[in-house]
Amino acid sequence: MSAEEEHRLIEEDRKEAIQCPASARKKTRLLLILFAAVLVIGLSFLLLYPNSSGSGVRSCPASSTRFTANHRWNHGGQCDLFSGEWICDPYGPIYTNNSCNLIEAPQNCMRNGRPDTDFLYWRWKPFGCELPPFDPFKFIKAMKNKSWAFIGDSIFRNHIQSLLCLLSKIEEPVEVYHDKAYKSRTWYFVNHNLTIAVIWSPFMIKSETFEDDDGKSKAPIQLHLDILEQKWTGQYDKYDYVIFSGGQWFLKTMIMWENSSVVGCHNCGDDNLKELGFDYPYRKALQMCYDFVASSEHKPLVFFRTWTPDHFEHGEWFSGGVCNRRSPYEEGDYSGKPVDHEMRAIEVEEFEKARGERRKKKGTRGLRLLDTFYLSLLRPDGHPGPYRTFHPFAKGKKAPVQNDCLHWCLPGPIDTWNELIMKILVDEGDILV
Repeated sequence: MSAEEEHRLIEEDRKEAIQCPASARKKTRLLLILFAAVLVIGLSFLLLYPNSSGSGVRSCPASSTRFTANHRWNHGGQCDLFSGEWICDPYGPIYTNNSCNLIEAPQNCMRNGRPDTDFLYWRWKPFGCELPPFDPFKFIKAMKNKSWAFIGDSIFRNHIQSLLCLLSKIEEPVEVYHDKAYKSRTWYFVNHNLTIAVIWSPFMIKSETFEDDDGKSKAPIQLHLDILEQKWTGQYDKYDYVIFSGGQWFLKTMIMWENSSVVGCHNCGDDNLKELGFDYPYRKALQMCYDFVASSEHKPLVFFRTWTPDHFEHGEWFSGGVCNRRSPYEEGDYSGKPVDHEMRAIEVEEFEKARGERRKKKGTRGLRLLDTFYLSLLRPDGHPGPYRTFHPFAKGKKAPVQNDCLHWCLPGPIDTWNELIMKILVDEGDILV
């Protein structure tokens, strides 16, 4: 064989090794050396960054273009955490459904048989700045001797599972309280004297509900527009940090009360009652919450989290709606439903009014907006869908299943919400970097 021919064969082997590492045929010594180098680098990474080994380093999804939410970007150059884009993250989350035992069954999508994993490999990149990965060590160290309350509906139960899983990389919490239905729960990190609680209050104001676990109601909700829910107001002064939000419950059928009298309803079908819509009670609830926060002598740092969009297509949760997309939306593909924008507009308006009043008073901690709406709007791929139940298609591909296109798989996009909270706390000076 001539020297020229030998050089040509070696060059072909080298190109094959570079272009197709996963399917190389291990023919050449060069490929073996390359494999050994990758192995050494991988092991070194795991030793240096043990918290980054949750889902393993992998290639980005085939559809790894950028998915942009450019709704509020200030082109003057100032960073807006809530305007940005989803970009490929080859490292994935810092925990897995196997490494965290705090994930409730309906959000444990991988255990329930979800076959795809691309949804795990995206990270939120704000325009004009970076959003660092959640650092459980720095967070839990800064939160020593502190307490948190998440006040709202099942989205907060979803959110708090994410936070607990992230912190469990450092310390496993102990559950110290739950109500009969496991809707309100409290966890305690013994070594750090840190308490994290979720308080079930879907309206934030007093209500009587008559639903079963499947969301079927025996009677309309009774909603009291002038009485705050005592479940959270009665323990508000226990917490250093409070985060609250309204939600999809305001879209349900309800009878509304003020001053011990019925004043109207929403979607009740009673011609004798005035139709007040869903916007009226939501605005009233937010105003009452902000009035309570402003008048309370206790001054925690208070976050308000904006509306959570769902991604049901071809129906709703009760009428065969699905969410079977496997990548984020591209900019312009989906803008949400009219009700999404109407409710978020109410939230922003009431928040700005409350923050304006708060600024007039000295010596109080501020209100902070956690505007997760637009970045969540782009993630139809992050919901459990049919995998809210264990292996829903075990009896066949055509088995009738109910989809969940509102809550989020864990790990999943909702982990980003905690990254945003941490960044805000760093900017506040509550967490030192």
